[in-house]
Amino acid sequence: MGRSRRAAGLTGAVAALVLAACSGDDGRVELEFFQFKPEAVQAFDDIIAAFEAEHPGIRVVQNHVPDADTAIRTLLVKDKTPDVITLNGSGNFGRLATSCVFADLSDMTSVIESINPDVQQVLDDLGTCEDQVNGLPFASNASGVIYNTEVFEEHGLDVPRTWPEFQQVVEALEGTDVIPLYGTYADPWTLLPTFNNLSGAMVEQGFWQQMRKAGEDVGPESAVSFSNDYAPVAERFVEVFSYTQSDARSRGYDDGNRAMAEGEAAMLAQGSFTLPAIRAVDEEAPLGMFVMPAGEQESDNVLVSGVDVAVAIGGDTDHPEEARRFVEFMFSPEVVSEYATAQSALSPLLDAPQNDDPALSGILPLYEEGRITGYADHQIPAAVNLEAHVQTLVLSGDTDAFLAALDNEWRKVAARTIDFEEGG
Repeated sequence: MGRSRRAAGLTGAVAALVLAACSGDDGRVELEFFQFKPEAVQAFDDIIAAFEAEHPGIRVVQNHVPDADTAIRTLLVKDKTPDVITLNGSGNFGRLATSCVFADLSDMTSVIESINPDVQQVLDDLGTCEDQVNGLPFASNASGVIYNTEVFEEHGLDVPRTWPEFQQVVEALEGTDVIPLYGTYADPWTLLPTFNNLSGAMVEQGFWQQMRKAGEDVGPESAVSFSNDYAPVAERFVEVFSYTQSDARSRGYDDGNRAMAEGEAAMLAQGSFTLPAIRAVDEEAPLGMFVMPAGEQESDNVLVSGVDVAVAIGGDTDHPEEARRFVEFMFSPEVVSEYATAQSALSPLLDAPQNDDPALSGILPLYEEGRITGYADHQIPAAVNLEAHVQTLVLSGDTDAFLAALDNEWRKVAARTIDFEEGG
């Protein structure tokens, strides 16, 4: 889940809807670069400046938009697909790739061979146009548990590697002045990392392909369904959030970040993308991160990781050669590593320096070993409104109603979606 929910200004949105790739007045080829992350505008400006210095015949115009998913669809409808595109590697990216609006990048062999194939697979699993390569992972994130290292040290706690050890950490903190796990139910999206963490460790590979194939026939009596396959996830989800503070339903994302920075809480179930927000409260906040241990054995652990920034090229760009040059430049090791460090992200490249942020050191081994899986919520259509359902689950504790609701919503989406089985 790249999953920033902060509001962004509207600057550049209008320009993004009207600007098409063209040749500049000075004779340079002009590329439109569609960019979705508000916090990365300056980082990409720096990348563009370095690229243009090496390629004086090409100008790259960055268009940052506040609602990327809506804006890119508007551009596609208007037949104004940008030349180079960045999007979060989510289900929306997969659906666009499946609709064949992005160029096939299979010929960019040197770039593809530099990327960790397990990370590339996470992106490809969302959907592609036939057997093409339609996107390249520029930066990854990770979902897990952020913890305050000083709190752990003060209470003599070790990082838990199994579910029983996680329970022991919570028990050791009960009755102290520290909240074991900070809950932020007021912002329902903040519950999704835990849903993803548990799903990745507790649900068999191939579940989503089977669900799409079942389509409208999903239910308690079907071979595959939420009711049958997700019961352990739902039950453990409820247990995890039973460890939060009493006022969790009135607390939101910013409250959790403050509590972590100030040592009020020991743990926060979130993604690596939250580290900068916590450090905005206290840049010296003592932070670490570990994989949520859902199983009885450490070998059961798997890191839930998504492609925070996926790079694509418009399928109908007038400047395919220049667009590829820019993408190749973006994927040079020094560019990727510098971006990852600045944005608290993980580099997807095999032989480039990895982010040396000490907060990420606990999850890097699994990432580099390829013990990763994608975000479950990227596989669930937006129309299902998963956020609302997990919020209801954590407040009610009714796992049967939660699972039945997901099955019902899945059936409704499948009934009105063409080629549902092919969707990402």
